[in-house]
Amino acid sequence: QVHLVESGGGLVQPGGSLRLSCAASGRTFSSYAMGWFRQAPGNERDFVVAINWSGAYTYYSDSVKGRFTISRDNAKNTVYLQMNSLKPEDTAVYYCAADDSNYGSRRSYEWTYWGQGTQVTVSS
Repeated sequence: QVHLVESGGGLVQPGGSLRLSCAASGRTFSSYAMGWFRQAPGNERDFVVAINWSGAYTYYSDSVKGRFTISRDNAKNTVYLQMNSLKPEDTAVYYCAADDSNYGSRRSYEWTYWGQGTQVTVSS
């Protein structure tokens, strides 16, 4: 079992930055792929980014590529999402996900564990 807790969401102006954190329980964190998804009101849960167990391999949605960066610290059982140049369309609840596959997936239904989500609002 893996328990995930996100933090770091909030209100930010367009062009600003936020860093989300996802703290995971469990001694097998370092063997899990980790990902971030987001869901705006009335929309499906969309893929944002994922990272493999070692941190050596990452892949991003086109909408955030070049602006967002995922990283992980296996010693701290934590994955991070650095979000720069934020836009109003980035407004959503952001969810952390974990799976014991090698690389995770762009499809939300293929992830096993989910956090409760943290709200990110980009507005002036």
